[in-house]
This record gives sequence, C-alpha cells and structure tokens, in this order.
Amino acid sequence: LNVALLPNTAGCHSVREAVTTAHMARELFDTPWIKLEVIGHADTLQPDPFGLVEAARILTDDGFQVFPYCTEDLVLCERLVEAGCRVLMPWGAPIGTGLGLNNIYGLRSLRAHFPDLPLVIDAGLGLPSHAAQALEMGADAVLVNTAIAVADDPVNMAKAFRLLLVN
Repeated sequence: LNVALLPNTAGCHSVREAVTTAHMARELFDTPWIKLEVIGHADTLQPDPFGLVEAARILTDDGFQVFPYCTEDLVLCERLVEAGCRVLMPWGAPIGTGLGLNNIYGLRSLRAHFPDLPLVIDAGLGLPSHAAQALEMGADAVLVNTAIAVADDPVNMAKAFRLLLVN
C-alpha cells in the first residue's frame, strides 16, 4: 500500500523549529511535501506571518514543496507565493474553534487574486456545511480535524464530511 503523507510542523513557534522539523520529516517519510506552521500566538494558534514567510523561503530553496498554514491576508499570501509556495492553506477560523468561515470577503479576495493556485481551507471548520460553503466559494479542498476529533460521534461526523465532499 502506497500512501502519500503530508508531514506537518504543528507546534513549532520559531523558524528554526519549523525548518528542523521539516528536515526530520523529509528524512523520515521520504517526501518533499511539508505543511508549514509557524505559530505566532499561543492561545489562538494564529500563524506568525513573518516567520512563516522566512521559513517558507528557506524550505522552498531547499527543495521542499511547502503547504503554508496562513491567514487569509492577501499581502501575506503574496509573500508566500513569492517565497515559492504553490499551494495556500488559509484558515477559515482559528484552529479548533469550529466557527466556520470568519472572513468570507478575505477568502473570496484570495481566490480571485490567485485563481489558479490550489487553495485549501485549513482550520476552524466545525460542520459539514462550513466545508460546503468553502467549496462553494472556490476553495479546492478543506482540511478537517477538530470537528471530527471532538464530535460526540466522530465516525458519523467523518461520514457526514465525506458524504458532503464526495457528492
């Protein structure tokens, strides 16, 4: 069985931690893919935009395909693309909140500005309807964790997301 993995630098709060973690993941999983997180705020888990761009540049220069966890800020996303990112993973809302899409205008602006770049909504989705809304507004995919992990019935919640996304 051949399974593609997307290692993650979750929990990293500095460029150095993120870059080191990415290098370890590449060695361990033999993949150039890395979901890049550089956390700037411990409570909200908001990304550090400055550290994110710096780490993205270092890693793309080193041959990684970087999937950055970011906000919907257009300037930040332009810098990430300039740094070599070919996918953007903006949050819908802060990690684990389940609030859905907090800034629809910002996400739509991002989609309009980068019409051909894969856009994956990563974080803040709490319901299958949130995922549907993200896809309806032009996102290419969604990444869901907490909504399923903390659900009263995680198996049925996962099935609900799957049914939405497959149909």
